[in-house]
Amino acid sequence: MLRVFLPALFALVASSAMAQQPYTTWRDYGGTADAAQYSALKQIHKGNVRQLQVAWRFATGDNNKYSFNPLVVDDVMFVMAKNSSIVAINAATGAEIWTYTPPQPITAITNRGINYWESKDRSDRRLLFASNQSLRALDARTGKVITSFGNNGAVNLKEGLDRDPATLRIVQSMTPGKVFENLLILGSATNQGYGSAPGDIRAFDVRSGKLVWQFHTVPRPGEFGYDTWPKDAWKRVGGANVWAEFSVDEKRGMVFAPTASAKYNFYGADRSGANLFSDCLLALDARTGKRIWHYQMVHHDIWDYDGATAPKLLTVKHEGKTIDVVALVTKQGFVWVFHRDSGKPVWPIEERPVPKSDMPGEVTWATQPFPVKPPPFSRQKFTADDLSPHLSPEDRAKWRDKILSARNEGLFTPPGRRDTVQMPGNNGGANWSGAAIDPTKGWLYVVSKDLPAMLKLDKNEEEDRKLLSASAGERYYSGFGFMLASDGLSPIAPPWTSLTAYDMNDGTIKWKIPLGEVPALAKKGIKNTGTHYPKVGPVVTAGGLIFTGTRDKKVRALDPDNGKVLWEYEVDAALEGIPAVYELNGRQYVVFCASAQVGLTPQTQETIKGAYVAFALPK
Repeated sequence: MLRVFLPALFALVASSAMAQQPYTTWRDYGGTADAAQYSALKQIHKGNVRQLQVAWRFATGDNNKYSFNPLVVDDVMFVMAKNSSIVAINAATGAEIWTYTPPQPITAITNRGINYWESKDRSDRRLLFASNQSLRALDARTGKVITSFGNNGAVNLKEGLDRDPATLRIVQSMTPGKVFENLLILGSATNQGYGSAPGDIRAFDVRSGKLVWQFHTVPRPGEFGYDTWPKDAWKRVGGANVWAEFSVDEKRGMVFAPTASAKYNFYGADRSGANLFSDCLLALDARTGKRIWHYQMVHHDIWDYDGATAPKLLTVKHEGKTIDVVALVTKQGFVWVFHRDSGKPVWPIEERPVPKSDMPGEVTWATQPFPVKPPPFSRQKFTADDLSPHLSPEDRAKWRDKILSARNEGLFTPPGRRDTVQMPGNNGGANWSGAAIDPTKGWLYVVSKDLPAMLKLDKNEEEDRKLLSASAGERYYSGFGFMLASDGLSPIAPPWTSLTAYDMNDGTIKWKIPLGEVPALAKKGIKNTGTHYPKVGPVVTAGGLIFTGTRDKKVRALDPDNGKVLWEYEVDAALEGIPAVYELNGRQYVVFCASAQVGLTPQTQETIKGAYVAFALPK
């Protein structure tokens, strides 16, 4: 009997001991509740990283695009593959254990990650995720639906928002929420136009699926911020949602939520005012949902400057004192840093005058906040002098004319009936998964992209006829697109993607490098361009490494002290999302999801399959 049970007992004790050590497991999206994207494991280090080899591969079995951050619990890894199924595999070998396929057809699913929860005695272990606008729960050991959760294993996310559920198209993000104690704190994605769902932040009981608390991001009468909107805006305005990432300070019981713009994204005549709590960093009581503090990064957003990256929790030395801070990187290229308890800015933030809109009915806010420090990580203007040297003569002439004839007055140039240059763009700057920290040093690492956009507001006559009784704000729709040359690349001079390292103790940039390449240009000897149009997540380790994948099909280990590439390996498909770092049976692994398949033709996609690829040192 002892020979049968002692190994299992030792494994359980070892697993529990490992789980008690900070940053040594990967049970959460981003690694931990605080979304640090950091691992304290250091078996793989600068001295041996070049010895990394493929330990195993697990094919996704389809041509779907996944940006999935695997979870690892004990010796089991949970991934998404096989037509958006959740698959449990052996974390040491990649061998399949079980597969759960959600109800078909799948119209939406949290394909960037899922959540794991377990009871204190580990008798109840659950996986939580959303598909087809419903929150679902599985038994993590068997993959079976937990029918006692919600209504036969599902909670309809369209309900409980004080709108007719039948009128709501999207109430689910592709990003998971955060587990705190026995709660799952959840955001949502909403469609981009009028009639979008409210962006309420909600917490559900992980056992029953019942709603525990709800924070109205568009305030109701009597709630703080109600006067920053037109009367009864909560009845019709949507958005101000958390479609991306949360972080949780478990010690303080605080959840930090970066919210998105209100909808419609680019025209706000029907929502005059500052529009709290859109474009805010919200600090909420994780147990009750009560607001502790907030800071609004964009007043009355008409640029789609959503908060998309998880706030990062650091302890730094500032003016001779050790303080706990929260840092948020945004699409504008800014780093916002606040005292974690009070929300007071660590460095000054100035309200500066910005251009006015010339659109009928639009009243833009007179000023916008600009952090004085740290310095931005992205370029924040694009002129004809910044055109790429790699453009063809035809593209150069085209984009020079477009830029010179467009309205182009910086970050907060309001979109209108005339072309408007937007830089680093509403899909530029930092985006989901794009930042990591080293909590031992107080350093922050940011992946960013410079992807300028051209905005223009056009009246849609067909939609206008449908909305004759609607407000003026509902009659304009933006025709916008990313600025792309005929070869599909940005017309701005590279680098298009950068990795920037900040010392958050003094708010300075320590180094900045182009991250990745464009394969077609690299073949011509043109390097240091950065990859094009990425959403990739770095992970920092105690071994003195940064691991990240990029859209050029390469995974890399970089030196966090200077950005030097120490190791790289080419896989079969492009990469997005966050790798997972874990240790099992004394061996450290790094696993990447390589299935983004960016820029491939349908013919190529038939022959290239995505896979989860695990790397480790030789046994």
